[in-house]
Amino acid sequence: MAAKIIDGKALAARVREGIAARAQVVRDRGGDVRLDAILACSGDSPARVYAHKQASTCADLGIGYTLHELDGGCGFEAAAARVRALNEDPSVGAIMAHLPMPDGVDAYEVQRLIDPEKDVEGVNPANIGNIVYGRSSLAPCTGLAAVRMVESTGVELRGKRCVVVGAGDVVGKPIAVLLMQREATVVSCNEWTWGLEELCASADIVVSAVGRPGLITAAMVKPGAVVVDVGTSRVEGADGKTRTVGDVDFDAVSAVAGWVSPVPGGVGPMTVAALLSNVVEAAERRVGIA
Repeated sequence: MAAKIIDGKALAARVREGIAARAQVVRDRGGDVRLDAILACSGDSPARVYAHKQASTCADLGIGYTLHELDGGCGFEAAAARVRALNEDPSVGAIMAHLPMPDGVDAYEVQRLIDPEKDVEGVNPANIGNIVYGRSSLAPCTGLAAVRMVESTGVELRGKRCVVVGAGDVVGKPIAVLLMQREATVVSCNEWTWGLEELCASADIVVSAVGRPGLITAAMVKPGAVVVDVGTSRVEGADGKTRTVGDVDFDAVSAVAGWVSPVPGGVGPMTVAALLSNVVEAAERRVGIA
């Protein structure tokens, strides 16, 4: 039996409906829902295209959007100064920085300056730490998106064996911790883990966040398991055209798994929805809703 598809686009559309309703409640209470984004690049970069799409999506959901453009050749001090100014502005409730930053600017050093209460991407180390300790916080968007996709299948996470392949600080590790919070039994590993195939094949849920095409094969998937593909890579096909693929051998795994997410059309759309959900959550806190 072919696996059911975890449709990130459809799920994100449902999440966005809820976001719009929540944003209206905040406004009804006299609050403001707005995202302030920092963009430091030149020309028509992918970051600029994403920023424009982000502005359009925010407008559709009743969320304000202010783009703070810095010179593409700016240094760390200019980016840091803008973050500090937004932190201190009482009208600002949600901040993010578009990546990549200009050459020579450490994105981590910029992101860690964002006020944790305004850090809607969940990239400030304080927010990631709060996730580990189980405190209320704004979770990293991609990790939150991946876990919500698992939950959308209706599979009970409590007691389930989950294998998370990839242990990056803002994706793999938060996914593992979020799953633990839901009382799953989690094995965190990476592409070099000894016995990886056997570990994955024993799991009820496999989440891969490595960025290595074809890493997860059909032999690594337990029949009926949930497989969420967070990895993205650009590869050249036999026709010479470049396309985006995930870590999972989608066609082969689909013949074994119970549920599987595609790339593209899976975690990507849900990550955007998770970001905007965090924007509204930050606004809800400011008016005393959450």
